[in-house]
Amino acid sequence: MMQIFDCEQGSADWFTCRAGIPTASMFSTVMAKGEGKTRRTYLLKLAGEILTGEPMEAYSNAHMERGKVMEDEAREAYAFITDAEIHRVGFIRNGDKGGSPDSLVGTNGGLEIKTALPHIQIDRLLRGVLPPEHKAQVHGNMWVAEREWWDFVSYWPGLPPLNVRVYRDDAYIAEIAEAVDFFNDELAATVEQIRSFGRAT
Repeated sequence: MMQIFDCEQGSADWFTCRAGIPTASMFSTVMAKGEGKTRRTYLLKLAGEILTGEPMEAYSNAHMERGKVMEDEAREAYAFITDAEIHRVGFIRNGDKGGSPDSLVGTNGGLEIKTALPHIQIDRLLRGVLPPEHKAQVHGNMWVAEREWWDFVSYWPGLPPLNVRVYRDDAYIAEIAEAVDFFNDELAATVEQIRSFGRAT
């Protein structure tokens, strides 16, 4: 069952909404083959959230704060250029998975905004496609939000924005779903194992 939470991203309520479940921004990590260190660390952090009831430590620096400001600029430019009806949401939870879309668009779409340093933005403009490192997040958000398409916007002030519309790929989403199910099984087993230590004492 899909639930939409209109909280501020990065707020205490937002961290509570997403605690203990894999989210779209980390689906590429969840899909990593083998026993990758990053994937294991993510699993252990989620297990810690479930067991302690406390969210993973939040980290923000000046670069990240600037990114939030530019994200707002990019969203406003997108809304103006496309004349789209956009709706900001904090978090979407759908069963044992979730995501934080930058906006929902109309009744069938969504929006993912990434700020990119000038040299990266120029490279993205020349390529004109969805950067592969964001494929899992974009399709994961479509899966979580039950949408048909997602606009990926890459932005840096003073350079043209890149807007790529990505349509739902159910075969790829099935791969994400399989990986998330397997990850959640591992997560549940890890939590149960740690809880059993407490029962044994």
